[in-house]
Formats: sequence, C-alpha cells, structure tokens
Amino acid sequence: MKTSYKNIYAVLSINRFIVLTVSICALGSSAFCGWIVYDIHQKALNSSFAINTDGSVIPLKWVNQQENLLVESLAHLELFHAYFYDIDASNYEKNLEKALWLGNSSVDNLYRQKKADGVYNRLLQYSLVQKVVSIESQVDLQQSPYAFKTTTVFEINRGTVIDRYELVSTGNLIIVDRNYPHNTHGLLITNYFENTLKKISNED
Repeated sequence: MKTSYKNIYAVLSINRFIVLTVSICALGSSAFCGWIVYDIHQKALNSSFAINTDGSVIPLKWVNQQENLLVESLAHLELFHAYFYDIDASNYEKNLEKALWLGNSSVDNLYRQKKADGVYNRLLQYSLVQKVVSIESQVDLQQSPYAFKTTTVFEINRGTVIDRYELVSTGNLIIVDRNYPHNTHGLLITNYFENTLKKISNED
C-alpha cells in the first residue's frame, strides 16, 4: 500500500549517517587543530627572536635548557668566587659589592663576619694581595635548589712570602630574575658555607 510518507527507517538511517559523519569530521578537525597548536607551541619553546639593527627579525635557536643551566651555573659560581676571593687593597670594596649581588644573606653574613674578624683591615694594613689561581665547581641539577661544591685555590702575597690555600665551599643555587649588570646569569647563591680551608705548597 502506497503512502505519501517515506519509510521512517530509511529517514532515521540517513539522519544517523549524517550525524555520525558530522561528529567524526568534527572530532578529526579538533584533533588536527590540537596537534597544530601543540606543534607550534613546541617550536616556540625552542625558538626566540631578536631585532636586528636594520629592524629585521632574527630567529634564534635555544640550546638544551639543562646544558644551558649547567653553563650558567658554573659561570655564576666562577664569577662569585673570583669577586669574593680575588681581592687586594685597591679593589676589595668594588669586588665584594659585586659578589654580594650574586648571593643572599648567607653570603652577606660571611662578609660581615670576615669584616668583624679584621680580614679586610689586615688586607689594607699590610698591603696584601689575594689572587685566585683556580676555581672548580660541581653542580647537581637533579633537584632545585641546585647543590654545588666549589674548590678555590688562591695565593696571598705578603711581599717576600707567597702562601697558597685551598678552600672548599658549598651551597645552593636558585633561579631568580636576571638583573643587568649586577646578576646577568639569573641565579642566586644560598646557604653558602666555607667548609674547609687548608694551606698547600706551591708545588701542589
């Protein structure tokens, strides 16, 4: 028997097909867009841009962050120990001021203790020259704050006599905002402590 209506099952099948097709296309489109956004994000993390003198944009590739952090940490520690221990009567105030920018109150407390003990007065009184010979640091980057151990060898020139010392110091490094020109590496020394200081022969 013929009617003016289409078969209800045929209509429902077509509707279901259309709905499924639209849903699959929507999910596929969303997944594709998500992948595009993720890919752009990953590329952005590994790239930065600088403006050239002529106004053009220069893409810069970042090195691996872990390797970069190690390089910056070692440079920061070398800079601090050079400022803090490579001093004489003419530069100690300037060098110590620079060193204090690289550490927190633990460094400042050590400086004040040395000052109270007359270390810098003797430097002036006897025109001593304290010169750093070598700085070797080890940094553990597995967990923040990053623990370090530094061995600093320095000489004290007393005019006719030159004594050599080995200092082992420890502490932690934390990441802070870069402060040009005071703290260019964006790191801060905390819990700084002079563990051992021993006199060594110049032949060692």
